[in-house]
Amino acid sequence: MKQQIEITEAIFPVPVLMVSTFNEDGSVDVMNAAWGTMVDRTKVALNLTETHKTVENIRARKGFVVSIADAAHVTEADYFGVVSGRNEKDKFAKSGMTFTKSELVDAPIINEFPIALECEFIEYQSGETGLGVIGRVLRTSVDEDKMKDGKVDVAALGAITFDPYTHGYYKVSGRVGDAFKDGLKLK
Repeated sequence: MKQQIEITEAIFPVPVLMVSTFNEDGSVDVMNAAWGTMVDRTKVALNLTETHKTVENIRARKGFVVSIADAAHVTEADYFGVVSGRNEKDKFAKSGMTFTKSELVDAPIINEFPIALECEFIEYQSGETGLGVIGRVLRTSVDEDKMKDGKVDVAALGAITFDPYTHGYYKVSGRVGDAFKDGLKLK
């Protein structure tokens, strides 16, 4: 029997996404955004309000990078979510992380996170049913040591998810099946 629980702001689990931009002075801004998804194979949607400094930067610079947070950097990932760049000017520097400027968009790639999606800004959708920031993914790159046989090794990533019910972070690991194959056993 199922027990009714309180409605929360997300479907469990959600990815922990790091959205990086440059501020107007060229310094690095990174925010933790748990509400994001792919719209299709080439577009990402980030459900972010216009009040975020990061959204201002995305609009001004016309680009951003989405990284997948990992267990090795959970402290930094959480820090990027609990401290605002509006209030802490040296936010990125205090994290101890490093970056490389994207060659495709005016945004930083955070070197320590294992996956980076370099995105050009398409539009901001507001209103009750608006998705927020929409971007086109121009390139996805993955740390070489997180690859196996030419594909991303999910277990090696150490990617984390956010649980909106307990406000916990959990590591993604352990393959449990084969998509588009296991279900065929019931055919």
